[in-house]
Amino acid sequence: MKDPGKTTTTYEIGGMHCASCVYTVEKALTNVEGVDRASVNLTTKSAKVTFDSTLVDEESLIDAVNRTGYKVVFDQLVLGVGGMTEPRDADFIQSRLSELDGVKRAVVTFSTQSAVVEYNPAVCKASDIRSLIKEAGFEISGGEIEDREKVLREREMRRLKILTAVAWLFAIPSFLYSPGIWRSVPSLLSVLPLGEAVAADELLNGVLLLGLVIPVQFGSGFPFLRGAYNAVRHRRANMDVLVAMGTLTAFFYSVLVTFVIDGELFYDTAALLISFLILGRLLEAITKGRTSEAIKKLLGLQAKTARVVRDGVKLEVPVEDVGLGDIVIIRPGEKIPVDGTVVEGDSYVDEKMITGEPVPVQKKAGDKVVGATINKYSALKVRAEAIGKDTLLSQIVRLVEEAHQSKPPIQRMVDVIAGYFVPLVIVVAFASFITWYFVLGMPFLFAFTILISVLVIACPCALGLATPTAVMVGTGLGAENGILIKSGEALETAHKMDTIIFDKTGTLTRGEPSVTDILSVGFPLVTPTSPDGGSTQEALTEDPERLMILWAAIAEKNSEHPLGEAIVRKAEEMGIPVEEPERFEAVPGHGVKATYEGKEILLGTEKLMSEHGVKMGKLLEAKTDLEGQAKTVMILAVDGTALGLIAVADTLLEHSAEAVSELKRMGVEVAMITGDNRRTAEAIARMVGIEKTLAEVLPQDKAKEVQRLQEEGRIVGMVGDGINDAPALAQADLGIAVGSGTDVAMETGDVVLIKSDLRDVVASIQLSRKTIRKIKQNLFWAFFYNAAFIPIAAGILYPFTGWLLVPELAAAAMASSSVSVVASALLMKRYVPEIKRKGTQENRKDISPD
Repeated sequence: MKDPGKTTTTYEIGGMHCASCVYTVEKALTNVEGVDRASVNLTTKSAKVTFDSTLVDEESLIDAVNRTGYKVVFDQLVLGVGGMTEPRDADFIQSRLSELDGVKRAVVTFSTQSAVVEYNPAVCKASDIRSLIKEAGFEISGGEIEDREKVLREREMRRLKILTAVAWLFAIPSFLYSPGIWRSVPSLLSVLPLGEAVAADELLNGVLLLGLVIPVQFGSGFPFLRGAYNAVRHRRANMDVLVAMGTLTAFFYSVLVTFVIDGELFYDTAALLISFLILGRLLEAITKGRTSEAIKKLLGLQAKTARVVRDGVKLEVPVEDVGLGDIVIIRPGEKIPVDGTVVEGDSYVDEKMITGEPVPVQKKAGDKVVGATINKYSALKVRAEAIGKDTLLSQIVRLVEEAHQSKPPIQRMVDVIAGYFVPLVIVVAFASFITWYFVLGMPFLFAFTILISVLVIACPCALGLATPTAVMVGTGLGAENGILIKSGEALETAHKMDTIIFDKTGTLTRGEPSVTDILSVGFPLVTPTSPDGGSTQEALTEDPERLMILWAAIAEKNSEHPLGEAIVRKAEEMGIPVEEPERFEAVPGHGVKATYEGKEILLGTEKLMSEHGVKMGKLLEAKTDLEGQAKTVMILAVDGTALGLIAVADTLLEHSAEAVSELKRMGVEVAMITGDNRRTAEAIARMVGIEKTLAEVLPQDKAKEVQRLQEEGRIVGMVGDGINDAPALAQADLGIAVGSGTDVAMETGDVVLIKSDLRDVVASIQLSRKTIRKIKQNLFWAFFYNAAFIPIAAGILYPFTGWLLVPELAAAAMASSSVSVVASALLMKRYVPEIKRKGTQENRKDISPD
């Protein structure tokens, strides 16, 4: 007899190349408690595992393989899903997919009509996933995201337009031929064809109305009927069930009145209900389509063709045919087709579409460029280094899509409520009918009208759309400004954050030292000889700073120390040619000694000077002052004479102080963390306006400092470079990776900032606060609508006002509620974070090359 706990599964393993690889993976799996047997095959690159599911789960097995350095391979299938009419449809499909063997993760999103399924190709096939969705009663459209978005959107719009036109084409005549209307307006009979005959023959009137309403009920109303059938078949209740119950009840009751019993006809009610609802869906589709414009805009940025040089010949090829290492020629005004490095040319590139930065950036040989940006002024030659799905643009699109598919915690509560909503409405509808008809003794027509009104006015869609539409707009706005918010959860956390920690090096500062101060006190009697053999006396004795940099750069020409490199770089920036020294010696921990033209050059610490008898005098006081500003100070001496001081520091990034000031104004406590000594750290902190400093913290201990603040009850954000600070970013409630450049997919952060502009940290928080406010506003109105209108539809106002909400108005109200929620989210598209508005005003200037 088979042990019910025993399970056998197969995984595709990536990265195996030899028998040793097989052994490593096999051993890792067999060492997991609960695994009976593991067989790894190199030829098929697969592992077959038999295990006791009561002792170990598949996640543990996957983790065991991944820890060896190999990887369990999962394929991803992106599909468009048609036929979803409310968020609960998405939840239903997602739950069915998650139950399918081999599916690791399934995310189905109603707002984008899409499904993303991560599955084990060794167990499950793409055809299995497609079949399951079809069997559930929904349509699918596969392929690339561009095709899916375009095909589904255009097809859905065409379908809804046809259904809406058909519905109103027949609903309006059914309304005019309704006995309640022509009895109220007898003059209509003389205008309507067969008007007098209809008035004289009730059966003819009923049959005519039946013929007019059938195309509406079973044609335009078919999506509602199909959705209701699928829901009931799977023992669910959704909005389609409410609409189908309301319209079919009105329709079949009217059929009975036409042929069997006496009573009022409700044909026009059924027709107008469906007409209003299908019109609402059309308007909702139009407005909802605009919420995903961010992805469409990003996809539209991609160049379609590229001009490449192959075997000395220039060819224009589709961008998909560009290969790694190809040299691409970009003329002025053209889009850069791929990510790469400039190998020839000097121009300015407009990166606004990727970074949000309005000012074009100069690009010359050795500089990185990003695909989809625009070359402004002169031709560039670029070596392709990232193509297809590896380009920055593709990574951004992928992250934005994942963010669209995620749910913030607030949505989970809404999902729970929505699960009970429809059954509750059905109970309220029938309870209202029973109360009015059987308890209060009101006429059947009155109670029946209330029954239908309650069924059709309830709107779970408004609840379901309130959050995802705002998340889509918010994350899309972020992407347009170089701020990639990875999930709805990150959005919600950011708005609650009360403490934010900045890493110093590479985050608040540039991450590479540069010369900040040159203080000279004297000259040598003879200046160095210039490279062309002439004396530099005339050129340099009038500029002691240039002379000092020349001596120091000669001494550091062969140094690999970051401080030495900063001095040589300063000489290059000042246009000073630097010769090789005749002799070079590094003095570890103290500086360098060099000889040039027979003169001894010393550059380094006070101790180095003392050992060589160099008198420093008043330089020591200036040195102390500079060191108090978090700068590393080197003393320069030539032939035993001190010439002055050169200070080097890791300079602050532009706008660091502005970002810190704005965060404090917003009520966020700001701290800085660094491995530097406390004196240096506090000097940097003072410069940016940070009071709380966590100094002398080793890289591996940064996460512990974050945890310590969390234990105090704080919601902590960590801002770092995304790689060196990965543990701290992961520990924080919100990790923000800054200056990610072209490798956003590798970041640990919950929020990824493409630029090294700390104002974007502020902008991301401001954007999250705006988005969460919009979500709460949408949810308030969605709840208020249902809480107010369902009792009104149930007749609560009738005893006091004599007013009753008729089904037609109930349907119009229901249709408008969904549209209004989506339209409310769309209003946020005009939002610009406050700090971005300030930056835009400061940057309104024209940039042109010399």
